[in-house]
Amino acid sequence: MSVPQQPDPRDLTSTGRPSVPAPLSSPGGTRPASGPRDVLGLAGQPPGVGAFDAHHPPAAELVSDCVHCGFCLPTCPTYVLWGEEMDSPRGRIYLMKEGLEGEPLSDSMVTHFDQCLGCMSCVTACPSGVRYDRLIEDTRQQVERRHHRGPRERALRAAIFAIFPYRRRLRLLRGPLRAYQASGVRRLVQRTGLLPRLAPTLAALESLAPRLRRPARPPQRVPAVGPRRAVVGMLTGCVQGAFFPEVNAATARVLAAEGCDVVILPDRQGCCGALSVHNGREAEAQRFARRMLDTFAAAGIDFFVVNAAGCGSTLKEYGDLLRDDPRYAALAADFAGKVRDLSELLDELGPVATRHPLPVTVAYHDACHLAHAQGVRAQPRRLLRDIPGLELREIADPEICCGSAGIWNVLHPGPAAELGDRKARTVLATGARLLVTANPGCLMQVAAAVTRAGGDIALAHTAQVLDASLRARPVEELL
Repeated sequence: MSVPQQPDPRDLTSTGRPSVPAPLSSPGGTRPASGPRDVLGLAGQPPGVGAFDAHHPPAAELVSDCVHCGFCLPTCPTYVLWGEEMDSPRGRIYLMKEGLEGEPLSDSMVTHFDQCLGCMSCVTACPSGVRYDRLIEDTRQQVERRHHRGPRERALRAAIFAIFPYRRRLRLLRGPLRAYQASGVRRLVQRTGLLPRLAPTLAALESLAPRLRRPARPPQRVPAVGPRRAVVGMLTGCVQGAFFPEVNAATARVLAAEGCDVVILPDRQGCCGALSVHNGREAEAQRFARRMLDTFAAAGIDFFVVNAAGCGSTLKEYGDLLRDDPRYAALAADFAGKVRDLSELLDELGPVATRHPLPVTVAYHDACHLAHAQGVRAQPRRLLRDIPGLELREIADPEICCGSAGIWNVLHPGPAAELGDRKARTVLATGARLLVTANPGCLMQVAAAVTRAGGDIALAHTAQVLDASLRARPVEELL
């Protein structure tokens, strides 16, 4: 394969662009003009005001690793949507370089950083091993600390982070949400089609909300079935715990069936900090991480198991998050080494429990923070293929994000819906009866998109499929 010509860094759009799908839409008002100074929106800006301060700016040596080859372009959701160079990974890296060289943190620059989903598909695609994951996280904490957002955006972000990372506050929403779902109001709202036009953010939240059931209270500990092979801690999560408690219950049963003592400690767990990390809220993320470490410090666990992809990627990076903390740095690094995705640990341990047949066709969706951020792709597929009677089907363009990306679908509801609709089409094209994935955000995003498309496919977490097979439950319970 020939490597595309490297573009002139002053004219990134001219050469080196691999073939990509035609853009689906324009973001409207965010398209930069040609020429580096116009691209950065610097007209009238005072000179000599740098974009970044000295606290962990994007590292110049990591920025210089990017050779602008363009292999990232066809895997980047925002580039696929809009075809804008500055909304591609190499374009954003160019903006970081400009910031390191003294350009101020303009509104235009921040817009392009904000529009990144953080899916890390470019990390997988990059032949040069560019650490875009580290670069965008360091850049975002600079943005949150140094950029002044408008009142509406500040209010929206404040509301999100006052609710989403707190399990008890999320649980308070369950009652009103269940009443709303049970009434005819939801059907009326959906039929009118007014909400997306009048309040797109509220419409996005309304469409994403899963059908709620009465949750069972998680136990403190679940003993291993048969000889104990490991003691594992288990993350209950914020959104997972509040809206998908059945996934946590299935996870604990599967781990116990495979010989693990499962330590849950639900009353002491808080947020792992993933949403905060991915949105540049460094100090907040560090507080959550310290509490998580304190909760499991004396639990005597061999592994810490996660069933939400975004949370798992953050927990594995606790060593980086707390690297400047003299009290927690070593503890965080040790804990991060014990973190495993559920499928990762089950594959590592090997099966001991009997798999019973599940005659069903399954499409497996790679959650971005599992496949790209953690590199876990083969393990869940092996686990699913080991179930008798289950037929696994692959989804086209698996590297393109479904548009969930933590809270990105709430902050950018229009583009997120386009990505969700694209994913729904590829999922439904498999003809599978069941879509399986390993992230609550993906489950909500794809379910909403399938509903908009008028499709008919059931959705489940990997843990639920394994649990049904181990307990010999009828496949209809998943469908």
